[in-house]
Amino acid sequence: MATQNIKANTERKTFGRTTSVSTDIRAERAIVWKLLTAASDYPRWNSTIISIDGNIAEGEKIKLKSTLAPKRTFKLTVKELKDQQRLQWGDSQGNRLYTLTNSGSGTVTFTMTETIGGLIFPLYAKHIPSFDQSFEQFAADLKKEAETIQNFNK
Repeated sequence: MATQNIKANTERKTFGRTTSVSTDIRAERAIVWKLLTAASDYPRWNSTIISIDGNIAEGEKIKLKSTLAPKRTFKLTVKELKDQQRLQWGDSQGNRLYTLTNSGSGTVTFTMTETIGGLIFPLYAKHIPSFDQSFEQFAADLKKEAETIQNFNK
């Protein structure tokens, strides 16, 4: 699937790396939020996620399998959940933050940023694949699904 004009950006430093992507979605914020917080539904609409087990609620633990590392299960904690605005999960190696901002005229801006790193990051950094393509695909899948639901609800 084409990711349209969605472009991820990665900033590399000695002890870490930050990747982010942003796109405007022509859908109600509530629709996008429901997609981001319904863990078991991710594999249906998002081609970058194999599975998410658990409940996406603040303080809860989830287990995520991604197409970037299909043999690895990421054990994450939901660190922040601010209704229809911010969702953050992570572990000792990094954090992923999702934000939704109203852009006006029925559009919401979705941004996803992941920061990974630490003191020993330079030792294993070369073994971590680029997130850019996966982030672009995640955003494109979310945009497509939210806009499909929005159009169906009209």
